Amino acid sequence: MTLQHIPTALDDAADTFTREWHEWRGRQFAKLADPHGFLAITHLHWLGESLERFPDAPGLWSTGPDGVRVVLDEDEELIVDGVPVRGEHRFGVIAERASLYPVSGDAVIEVAKRGGHDILRPRHPENPLRTAYTGTPAYAPDPRWAVTGRYVAFEEPRPTTVGAAVEGLQHVYDAPGRIEFELEGRPLSLTVFNGHAPGSLTALLTDATSGHTTYAANRALQIGPPDPDGTVLLDFNRAANLPCAYTDLATCPLPPAENRLPVAVEAGEKTPYERG
Repeated sequence: MTLQHIPTALDDAADTFTREWHEWRGRQFAKLADPHGFLAITHLHWLGESLERFPDAPGLWSTGPDGVRVVLDEDEELIVDGVPVRGEHRFGVIAERASLYPVSGDAVIEVAKRGGHDILRPRHPENPLRTAYTGTPAYAPDPRWAVTGRYVAFEEPRPTTVGAAVEGLQHVYDAPGRIEFELEGRPLSLTVFNGHAPGSLTALLTDATSGHTTYAANRALQIGPPDPDGTVLLDFNRAANLPCAYTDLATCPLPPAENRLPVAVEAGEKTPYERG
């Protein structure tokens, strides 16, 4: 006689866990495959005080104390905030880590500041890196890599200087605290930065898989707002690659030294196919 498996609440929880992970993977794919996402970037141009023309963007570009400006030829046009502009246009001083996205035809010309430098990153949908993208390898989802931690706030946010994927560039972030947790029976912690959503947190990290099955420089883990008692969920199944894992035209931050975990986190996204 064959015993029939009777579904339980544990089965339902496992199914939900796997389904939600696949939904997250779908959002990751859509973000990378976007016509104007990071895979569409064709060059990283560092702006200087002298006007300079670039092959993948209209106009002559420069920067100075008054910020970024562009001088367009008579037959050139940019759409800035939905408004067509011609001739000379001043974008003004751009805040650190901010980006503007004027449009030129089917391209977006990102104007940004990273590490104190004004940069131009044209994004063309036909860029081969984007059109050839088929997805990112990842470990199969496993609930054992979703662990509970405790958020410990610092008395004051700590300015934390980290390196960048681009040599010679540095980023400074205010770290509001750290998260203490256990993995593989070892007590560990991660310094965290503020996330994109209100109250959320971000951890940049490497681990013993980095440079082997996962990208060597970094991965990022998004963490929801802590509960009132500081409890947080660290789901390493959602450890994600940053843009620098796919292209050398990104200025991604590197993890602070204390976020180099001494365990092999065999979860989350692996080294992209694009890195071979």
